[in-house]
Parts: sequence; structure tokens; C-alpha cells
Amino acid sequence: MITVTNRIQVKKGMAMKMAPNFTQPGPLQQYEGFHKVEVHVSTQFDEYDEMNVMMYWDSIEAFEVWRNSEDFKATHKRPSAGDEPNPNSPLIKSLIVISEIASSISK
Repeated sequence: MITVTNRIQVKKGMAMKMAPNFTQPGPLQQYEGFHKVEVHVSTQFDEYDEMNVMMYWDSIEAFEVWRNSEDFKATHKRPSAGDEPNPNSPLIKSLIVISEIASSISK
């Protein structure tokens, strides 16, 4: 099993408002190998809030099917602002991290 984490830095005060957008029902749940999405929010930083959007998948191949799908493109489509960053966007930056679950423990 793998996790795909999108570490997203957003303007202060925006993470808790944005978090539910990542767990709305949609086509993602129909994809083979998908397990769940969790959104973790950290407000400890002075300059920004951070959301860690964690997706759990059976394999990187299953994730890639989703990532290359028309559903993914439609879900992630944003209005075009040309080459200029949108000054109204709460997004500061993001980083995708793909990890293999090497060890875990549960109750």
C-alpha cells in the first residue's frame, strides 16, 4: 500500500475552510485500488497554514490510473489566469510526496 500526500501551504486561516473540499464524494471513490483520503491541517507555522491531503492506494499503478484520468483533470481544473499567479488564490505552494507504507500499528 502507498500514500500520496499533497503538502499544501495556504494563507493563514484558510486550511480549515478548504479541507472539506478534498473529501467531497465524487468519481475518485470508484477507482480500483483507492482506499481513502484524509486531510490533516497544521496551523503551527507563523507564515502559512499547511494541509496534508493523504490518499491511500493499493499501488502506485492504481494511483497513476486516477492521476491520468479525465476525472482527475476535471476535478483539478482551475480557471486560467494566464501566466500570472492569481493574487486572490489562497495557495502558496504544494508538493506531492509518494510513500510506501513500510510499517504500521493499530489498536
